Amino acid sequence: MEMAKKSVNVSEANNISKEHEIYLNKVKKTKRKILITRILILVIFIALWQIAANLKWIDPFLTSSPTRVIESFVSLYEGGGLIKHIAVTCYETILGFSLGTILGSLIAVILWWSPFVSKILDPYLVVLNALPKVALAPIIIFWIGNGIPAIIVIALLISVITTIISVLTGFNEIDKEKIMLMNTFRATKIQILRYLIFPYSVPILISALKINVGLSWVGVIMGEFLVAKNGLGFLIVYGGQVAQLDMVMMSIVILSAIAFIMYEVVAIVENKLVKDRS
Repeated sequence: MEMAKKSVNVSEANNISKEHEIYLNKVKKTKRKILITRILILVIFIALWQIAANLKWIDPFLTSSPTRVIESFVSLYEGGGLIKHIAVTCYETILGFSLGTILGSLIAVILWWSPFVSKILDPYLVVLNALPKVALAPIIIFWIGNGIPAIIVIALLISVITTIISVLTGFNEIDKEKIMLMNTFRATKIQILRYLIFPYSVPILISALKINVGLSWVGVIMGEFLVAKNGLGFLIVYGGQVAQLDMVMMSIVILSAIAFIMYEVVAIVENKLVKDRS
């Protein structure tokens, strides 16, 4: 009987492992299909863009074309200025993104810590979030001056309010009964924050990071439109002024690629945090 039971358990384990293996293979196949489909869409889009430009379905001067974008890239790269422009924009974006996320999260913690202060500042946060930040850009430039610091501050202002609101909302959505349970065990606010609020708010924090990737790029490019002498935003403005739309399209393509890379880095961080939690 014992031998029979052992053989049944072994067969059940084998069935489970086979089913799990089949499931993992399906997941891998689905991921491959998604990746291949994404690449095909991009390739088809680029091919149609080039064909339309070659056959004059669209005006290459106004819309450029993949070959002209590549030629503009090579020309600027050989001139030695392209890497500097990319580096300046990346530096401004990463710094604005980091400061906005860190400062916004810290302010959200302070507001969660003091509900009284949070209720007082709530309408001001709503107004600041609704206010178009581009309206503040001339004032910031006047206060700080032309240059990288003003651009970073603009990027910071665009992302920090959104971070405060989203992170604070996540903190306040934690189950009140769990907080009451920890209070019954006389947990301090620091312990509640460390062992309950932060772990349960990881998805909210990741969501804020993803939002801030886009907002930081918006702030930096907007600032470079106004005051920069270097950067991809400067190239877009300069290219439009001198009617070099190939340079404009090239800068937009580079911006899209770098923004995608930043988003993927955040996604990798998200996957690592999810694995650590599980």
